[in-house]
Order: sequence, then C-alpha cells, then structure tokens
Amino acid sequence: MTKFSMLTHQTSMIGSRTRVEDSCESGLCPICIADCPVFCEVSKSALRGREALYPRREYFGNSTAGTPKDFGFSYSDFQIQFEVRGAHGIEVDEDKVIFPNADLTMHWGNIKQKLPIVIAGLGSTYVAKRNWDGLAIGAALAGISITVGENVVGMDSLSQFANHSVYPQVIDTDDMKYRVNAYREFWDGEHGDIIVQKNVEDTRLGVFNYVTSKLDITSLELKFGQGAKAIGGEVRLASLERAKLLQDRGYLVFPDPSDPFIVDQWNAGLIPDFERHSRVGLSTTEEILEEIDQIRSSGAKNIFIKTGAYRPAATAWLLRLGVEGKVDGFTFDGAGGGTGMSPVSMMNEGSIPTVYLEALVVGCLDMIKKRNPNAKIPTVAIAGGIANETQMLKALAMGAPYVKCIAMARAPLTAAMKSKYIGNAISNGAITPAVLNNLGFPKGKVPSSLTLSEAFVEYDKLQREYKGFKFPASAVGVYTYFTSKLGIGLKQLLAGTRKFNLDLVDRHDIAYISQRAKEVCDNWDLNIESQESLDFEAVKNEIYSGNYE
Repeated sequence: MTKFSMLTHQTSMIGSRTRVEDSCESGLCPICIADCPVFCEVSKSALRGREALYPRREYFGNSTAGTPKDFGFSYSDFQIQFEVRGAHGIEVDEDKVIFPNADLTMHWGNIKQKLPIVIAGLGSTYVAKRNWDGLAIGAALAGISITVGENVVGMDSLSQFANHSVYPQVIDTDDMKYRVNAYREFWDGEHGDIIVQKNVEDTRLGVFNYVTSKLDITSLELKFGQGAKAIGGEVRLASLERAKLLQDRGYLVFPDPSDPFIVDQWNAGLIPDFERHSRVGLSTTEEILEEIDQIRSSGAKNIFIKTGAYRPAATAWLLRLGVEGKVDGFTFDGAGGGTGMSPVSMMNEGSIPTVYLEALVVGCLDMIKKRNPNAKIPTVAIAGGIANETQMLKALAMGAPYVKCIAMARAPLTAAMKSKYIGNAISNGAITPAVLNNLGFPKGKVPSSLTLSEAFVEYDKLQREYKGFKFPASAVGVYTYFTSKLGIGLKQLLAGTRKFNLDLVDRHDIAYISQRAKEVCDNWDLNIESQESLDFEAVKNEIYSGNYE
C-alpha cells in the first residue's frame, strides 16, 4: 500500500480527500490552492472543527469504524501447522476422525459455550441498540455469550431513578430489561450467558445493584477505559431535550445544553448535534481489589475485566490485579476499531495493535506462572479486528493455554446490519440482480425474486428446530455467521492439526513466517518457532529415525 493510498483510506473515515495523488506526509497536497474544489482534512477541519475528529457524523448509528493502518504485524505473519498422522482428543477411528466431530465447546469464565466467541460490550451507541435483536437472538441461538456494554441505563430516557445522598440510583429501566430478555427468550439456559458491563457512570448510577437484584444477572464485567479508545464512551445526541436529560444524569455533554447561547444556536440550526462523553475514571490497586470482593459477595458467578490496549506496564498492572483478585476472565481489545464514535486519530495512532497486545498479555501471564506455578490464571479473550476462523485459531494457539475465547463486536454487527438490510429488501421486493449474483446462484438459475430460505442457508434449519418461528433476518444472519462460517471453518482447521478439542491447541500449532513475528515472539519468549526451523528439525528427526537397510 502506498503512502498516498494509506492517507486516502484514513481520511475517508472523516469524509475528506486530497486533490492530487502525490500528497505529502501531512496529508496536504504539494501545492495548496484557495479555490480547490475538494476538502482535505485540514480544510474540512477549518469549517467543521471537532466533527473532523470522528468518523463521518452522517453515518453515526448505522456504521462501525476501523483503522486501515498497516501495523506491520498481524495474524497473517503466522502459518497454521497441519499434521497427517494420528489424532488427539477423539477416538482414533477413520470413520470418526472427520472434521464435523471436532469439539468447539469451551468455558468462558465459568460459562459453558458452544463456540469460543463472546460478543464484546456493545453499549449505548445507536448502532448496537438498532441491531440488538439480531445480535442477542443470534448469540443465544449459537450458544455463546453477549455483553451489554456501558451507559445503557443512563442513556435510557425511560429509566427511573431514586434520589440518593450522592448520585441517583436506578430502580427501573426499559432498554436494559429489553436487552436481557431478548437474549434469554431463546437461551437454552446452559450455553452462553448475558453479561452486564459497567464504567464510571454506571457505577455512580448503581447499575450492578439493579441488574443483580432485579434482572438476576450473575455475570458482570468491570470496564477500564477503552470506550472510544481510552477516553470513555462517546455518542451523538440529536435533540436538545436529550442532551439536557443526560447532562442532568451526570454525563459530560458538549456543547453545554444549559448555556443560553448554545440553546439559541441550536434553535437557529447552527449546531447539528451534541456529544455525550463518559469519564475516564481513576482507580487504585486497593480500590479495584476491594470492588472485586464486593461484587463476588453479591453472588456473582462470573467477574470479568474488559480493557483496551494500554502501555505495557498498565496492561501488566491489570493482569496482576485480575490474578490477585481471582477474576474469571479478561478481555483485551487491541487497536483500532469501534462502533462509530471513537476518535479517528486514536484508532489510527493510539494503543497497542491486537497481535502485539496478545504477545504482551501472554508474555506477562507466562511470567506470573513462572513466579508462581500454582497461580490460577483467568480465561482470556482477545479482541480487535478478528473476523474469520483462521485468525481465531491463530489467536487461540498463540495465547495457549490462557486465551480461550475470541471477543468480537464489529464483525457480528456487520452480519446483523447486512442481514437486516437483505431481509428488508426481500420484504419490499427490492432485491437487485447484483445481490442475486453475489449470493452465488448458478448461472442461468438466478431466481426473479428471493425468499429468506433462499438467502440464508441456515434459515430452514432454524425453522425446523423452532417450529416455524419467524426469526428476524438479522438474527438468522448472526447465527449463520457464527455457526456455519466460523464454527465449521474452525472445525476444519482443527481437523487439519489433528486436534479435535480446543483445549489441545497450543503454540506449536502455528509458526511465524516473518522477521517481525520472530522479533515479537522472541522478545516475550513465547516459544513459537519459525516454520523454517520447525520443518528443519522435524525433517532431521524423521530422517535419522529411519531404517534404510
């Protein structure tokens, strides 16, 4: 990728571009002219100011965003190592050693799951709310967990609060109850669970007390920063009334909706919307350990920590606290995506990219284990741009024996949004020939219209299992993505390694194929060999053990 194309793709997130191709490092054209017909990042910023910090505001609530930056090291720097002999985790029988028999069940914390996937915290942002049915129902049908993210209670205009000496405490909600019930309606009661997350504002509003006492939530997650990539969750607000409501509930709202001048500007149509921000929070070692104990004493069966890609010492601190506090799981989210309101500069240029972060986390946990072999290590989920089964297996192998789960947000959101769009197009008779061709119908057999059964390969299976229940197209899409694509794909890869149980995957199931991967892995002493050296040693062992008489 050339420097220009990188700049072009990055600025497309905010709706800017350059007039000529040979743009400078700054993103400016070599010669800038006053009557230029296009808006580069600087010229758009001169008019729209802080709006240019975020992905295009006109798509907020109907989009997700991710950095196009090449971080120089990714899961593609590893190759999966296949085997042709034997089988592990299954009866050694040719009629049973087949990929459909690979076992993908695992435990996320104390939660048994059918797949090693958790939908990461999707909170108050509109894109999550608008697609919640598809995400929650699809996750329940697939037998995995889903996390209700930050600020859901505070953003719910129908939430009710009781006065308290310090902060109002929530006593009833609409949105939180809906999200929990949407998942539980199709939950089998055994596989997966619904997890509720909290940040600083949620703590002040008493969200954990509410969900545990009123909604019987037993899986809870503490979030440290990370929302909007390290500075707290952010959303856009489309009305003055809503901006005032959230300001009254303690949120930071910009511009200030209580300022008469701002009100006049709003009424004159000079302010397109308001921004709601969360606080970053301040925590000490003692406060965190005490809070973990308090949550556990409330009857929680699972305590998770979700955090972002902070500097190595901060990551090590959180790992140490989690192990000392005996939490049940960690989610570490690498740079740099989000649900549409993370600052573009922070997604592109801040935090630790996913694979570097996993190497750091695994290296730290190896150090803890070396210092105390009896230390109980929480299960770990890795997040940050993972969207296919090869990335999943490589992440599980690289992180063995600690990484047990893959956390996803943007990928299932994409599945839900696209499936909802196709479902609506089918209902309205608006499916185009291009869509039909892209769905892979054989040439000459493209139907003139489309049904849900024809569009979604798992639709009929769900109809049989649930006696004709009409699931939303978005839920069918999320379920199909998880079980049919990722699930079957992961089973095939496991069969290729001849390991038919996820617990058997280890670091020798991948090998690095680049110098950068070698440097990173060696730096953290991850005991991952290069494909060249691994093959060379294996060749020697086979050759020297042969009988050539």
